[in-house]
Amino acid sequence: MKRALAIINPISGTGSKRSVPELLGRAYQDTPFELFFTYTREAGHAEELARRAAAEGYDHVIAVGGDGTVNEVARGLLHSSTALGIIPKGSGNGLARTLGIPMNAEQAISALVGAQRAGIDACQVGDRPFFCTCGMGFDAAVSWSFAEADKRGPMTYLQTMVSEYRSFSPDSYRVTLDEGEPFETEAFVLVLANASQYGNNAYIAPAADLSDGLIDLAIIRPFPVLEAAVVLGDLMLGRLEGNKHYETLRARRVRIERGAAGPVHLDGEPFELGATLEVEVLPLALQVLLPQQS
Repeated sequence: MKRALAIINPISGTGSKRSVPELLGRAYQDTPFELFFTYTREAGHAEELARRAAAEGYDHVIAVGGDGTVNEVARGLLHSSTALGIIPKGSGNGLARTLGIPMNAEQAISALVGAQRAGIDACQVGDRPFFCTCGMGFDAAVSWSFAEADKRGPMTYLQTMVSEYRSFSPDSYRVTLDEGEPFETEAFVLVLANASQYGNNAYIAPAADLSDGLIDLAIIRPFPVLEAAVVLGDLMLGRLEGNKHYETLRARRVRIERGAAGPVHLDGEPFELGATLEVEVLPLALQVLLPQQS
């Protein structure tokens, strides 16, 4: 009998997860899978559990939690034949939304039972993998502040954005794509995107493809304060490609040089990284479970 493991982070993301084991148990009752449950205890534990499950030949591992939990489980499954399933319980749910997974837990579980497998790309900055976005500039500053907020959710994120915008100054970057000539750019936001969105349907790279073997480098250059609402609207409506302050480029490897070390977010999780960042694609490095219609 094939085995599946659900890794539940009891404190991450938003919403209760108490009903998830029962819902999963019912859904898997008449399937060819033997289903196991486990809970995370600390940061990094989900990756350890997922890596162990992959080594033991589990068919798939289900991440139950927010974007940080999904990222950890996915890291543990990289370059293995064990697939990632997701029951989204976060404030952004970037990878889940990109994969077409329902935001409702019952619907997400139903989708898991009849899911199809597919390979998707991962990306890596230094030795840190990410699956949706790696951002620096304004969005990294927001991610850093949001991680320290007492509350989660879209409203808190919006309030954090407004607060950070008042004091933020754009940075300058030196960018090299593959073996090309470096170029200089000033950017309000500079994002390396594997997926089309951050989460919450905020489309930073609307044309990004999870399985094309390329990174989309999305640049929002500084804009007048009176155009901030337009830029935000284009981000949320997936139409940034028509905005005059926006540009996107594609490559397999990207080198970013900036004036100093500072905040960078990977799938929404903030880190302090160095002044020079080397980013590369890991083509089709992760197996995922997709709803049949995706």
